[in-house]
Order: sequence, then C-alpha cells, then structure tokens
Amino acid sequence: MEEDVAEIQTVCSSVSFDVPRTPNTELKKLLFFKVYKRRWFVLLVLCLLNCSNATLWLTFAPVADQSAKFLQASLEKVNWLSLVYMVVAIPLSFGTTWMLDTLGLRTTLILGAWLNMLGALLRFVGATIYMGQDFSNNYLLVMLGQTLGALAQPLIIFTPTKMAALWFPEHQRATANMIASMSNPLGILLASILSPVIAGSPAQIPDLLLVYAVPACVICFLATLGIRSSTPSTPPSASAESSGSEPFLQGIKLLLTNKAYLVLLLCFGSGIAVFTCFSTLLEQILCVQGYTNTFAGVCGALFIVFGIVGAAVLGVYVDKTKKFIEATKVNMSFTALACIAFSVVSLMQEQKVAVAVVCSLFGFFGFSIYPVAMELSVECSYPVGEATSAGLVFVSGQVQSVIYIVLLQALTKRLADSPLSTCGDAVLSWRVPMMVMAGLCTFFSCCFVIFFHTRYRRLEAEEQAVYGTKQRKVSTTSDNAPSVERLS
Repeated sequence: MEEDVAEIQTVCSSVSFDVPRTPNTELKKLLFFKVYKRRWFVLLVLCLLNCSNATLWLTFAPVADQSAKFLQASLEKVNWLSLVYMVVAIPLSFGTTWMLDTLGLRTTLILGAWLNMLGALLRFVGATIYMGQDFSNNYLLVMLGQTLGALAQPLIIFTPTKMAALWFPEHQRATANMIASMSNPLGILLASILSPVIAGSPAQIPDLLLVYAVPACVICFLATLGIRSSTPSTPPSASAESSGSEPFLQGIKLLLTNKAYLVLLLCFGSGIAVFTCFSTLLEQILCVQGYTNTFAGVCGALFIVFGIVGAAVLGVYVDKTKKFIEATKVNMSFTALACIAFSVVSLMQEQKVAVAVVCSLFGFFGFSIYPVAMELSVECSYPVGEATSAGLVFVSGQVQSVIYIVLLQALTKRLADSPLSTCGDAVLSWRVPMMVMAGLCTFFSCCFVIFFHTRYRRLEAEEQAVYGTKQRKVSTTSDNAPSVERLS
C-alpha cells in the first residue's frame, strides 16, 4: 500500500491537474501527507523534559518552611526560587519564539535539555558543597541553578504547539498538544507529592535535589542523541508546509493588531497567573488554618490529577468537534466559580473534604483550558508561526504571574495569634489576597466570554489545500471572514 501511495505522490508531483473534490478527506491526506512513527518519540522526549523542568520549578514551594530553614533564608526568598522562572522567562521568550521558528525544534529542545540538566546539578552542588557550615551563601548557588532551569523553561514550554503542528496530522494535533502540555502539570504533581515526602526535615533538602537531578541527566541524553531532525521528511498536514511562514517581526506586528488574539493574550494570560499563584502559594495559604504540608501536597496533587483528566477529555473532544471557542468559554466560566469557592473554603478550619473537592474542580476546569487555548491562539492568528503566537500568550502569563504574586504577598497581614497554624514563625492572613485573586479570575473570564470572537484560520487554510479552495484575501488583523471560492 505504501509503495502505491509513493507512486501516486510521484505522479501527482510531476503532473499539474486539479484534484476532484470528494468527501473522502482521509484519502486526500493519504495521497499528499504522511505521518511517521518517530513523532511519538519526539513527543515522549518533550513530555519528559517538560515534566522534569516543572519539578525543578516547584521543588521548594511544597516544603517552603524546611527550605527556608536549610538555606537560612526568609520565606520571601524561598518564593523567589519559584518566581525566578517567571522573571527570567519574560525577556527570553521573544528569543525563544525566534529560535523555534528560525533555528528549528531540534536545536531548541537540545539547548533546553542541557540548561535543565546543568541547573539541576548546580542546585544539588549548591546544597551539599558546604555541609555542616553556614548555608546562607549556598542560597545564591541554589538560585543560580534555578536560574539555569528558568532559562530552559521557555525553550521547553513553548514547544508543544510547534511540535504538534510539525509532526502530527490535523486530527491528532490537539491531543498531541494536550499530552505535551499536561506533562508540565504532571511535573508539578510530582513535586507536590515527592517534596513533602522526601524532605520531611530541613536536613533532607539535598536528598530532594538529587532525586530531581538524576532524571534531568537521563532526559538530556535522550534529547541529544534521539532527536535527529526538527521536522519529518514530509509534512503531516497542509498547514505544516507553511509553519512559521511569516517573518518573526512581521508576525509580532500581525498579532498586535489582531483584536481576537489580544483578548486571548490578556484574559488567558491572567488565567495562567492565577494558576501560578495557586501552585506557588498553596502550602502557605492552607497552613494558616492548621492544614499540614502533606495535606497541601495532596490538594496540589488532586488539582493536577483532575486537571490532566479534564485536559484529556477536552483535548479529544475538540479534536473531533473543533469547537475550540465554546469549550474554552465554558471551562473558563466554571474555573472562575471554582476560584471563588477556593477563596472561601481555604479560609475555613477543619474542612479538608471541602478544600480537596474545590481544588479538584479548580484543576479539572482550569488546567484543561491550557492546551486548547494554545491551539486557539494558533487558529486565530494563522499564518503567524505557532511558537510566536503561543509564546506571547505564555509571556503574558509570566508577566501577570509576577505581578499577581507580588501583589498578593503585599496584601497579606501578619497575624498576632493563630493557635492552629502549622506555618512556623511567620503566620500571615490570606483573606484579602484570596478575594482579590478570585475577583481577577472572574473579571478576565467574563471579558473573554463576552469579547472573544474569531475564525479558525488554520483550519480554513487546510480545507483550502485539501479541497482546492482559493481565498481572495487573508487577513490576520480582522475577524471578518474572507470570501472563499471553489476551484472548478
């Protein structure tokens, strides 16, 4: 069968004729586009790398108290071990999008794998080189390792949309993007579970860093030797042939004049910021009401597990129906309700079941939006490169994450007395910050539901290529659909 298809492709490439339009879309894809089994290995390496980088990011957040004591640093400094990921990613994101669209997927992933490995090793060295002495200076070495991991993050986290577009056919793109994107929260899940279990005391922090360093080394080996090309020999879809066809600076200009994209950029960026705040501050919020680090880790785990389940369901659904907008709007509305519920139950004592249920719902509706929204960013901005359109959304989320975390910490107040607290020395009231976070989440969710409207530009382009349609005009600056005529 493959030999027959190859012969047909050869004939088609040498003879100019119009392909008759038939309802058998899969036959047309078989004739003109091809997929390779190697795409699953590329997806696997990206998933492992994404997962490893996420564990480095949130290593210290679930054990903030133990980390502060071991490193002889304040809780604010421990929070900056996570915040540095957002700060570093902001200026580097534009370079990363350029790398993906210009230098290619392979170069970007291998560089990210090496930075991830070096950062993990430096953290471990920084936590062990002066054992038994004053560890106040070791904080700087650990921070330097975190910074290297932060340098790797945009190289890794911008890649799923690009990888799905280059290696997977149209009917598998959303699913592939979902799998690659959800490997990042899976890493957060592992950090939420393993960090409290391994680092039960401050002296066990070096053991924790070693556990996270070993996988980073293995994954770097797989990426360096296993990924041999940025793209397959032949494209899997019509849009893959023109992936990143717009010059980088021209693509930026088109995005900044695309009203639908700007709404997505601002509103979904706010959603990323809310989830970053939740992941980073969960243990500090719950300990005030007497909940242990272990319970906070369980809540974080439920948040991620149900998020992955929700993303899997939603990814398969939109792959079959292509209802990106409807799915995103519905889930953002439920996410806002879950955020409001969390802001209330997190301030209650002895309500473990309620807190756990709300965290599960928060993850189920919220996390599932991420891969769909990234696909939607490409659909509303095509033919701008996937790395550029998805990357700017991530940059927006990082900028807002820094603002949100700094704002929420500034709104906390020190409590004079909290008999049930398990927080250690510093006991802070999170009542006002939680209400502010819920208000921001609700406001931007409403803005998205009301103001976001767009065409699916990439799907239109693929239909044009498959069925032999011709668009008279294509504009990424207007939401008005261009007129389309069939080739007879």
